[in-house]
Amino acid sequence: MDMIRKFMKEDDGMGTVEIILIIVVLIGLVIIFRNEITDIVESLFEQITRKTSSF
Repeated sequence: MDMIRKFMKEDDGMGTVEIILIIVVLIGLVIIFRNEITDIVESLFEQITRKTSSF
């Protein structure tokens, strides 16, 4: 019974699990919104190119 209590109180590595979950969620969002992100980045680069070519 003591082993079960110690295991339940042990929270080593919870930070790692949380970071992995956050990364998985972010990757999922990038996959879902890939087209929208690509459009935004292309638009930004077009604006940068237009503004730098006017110098």
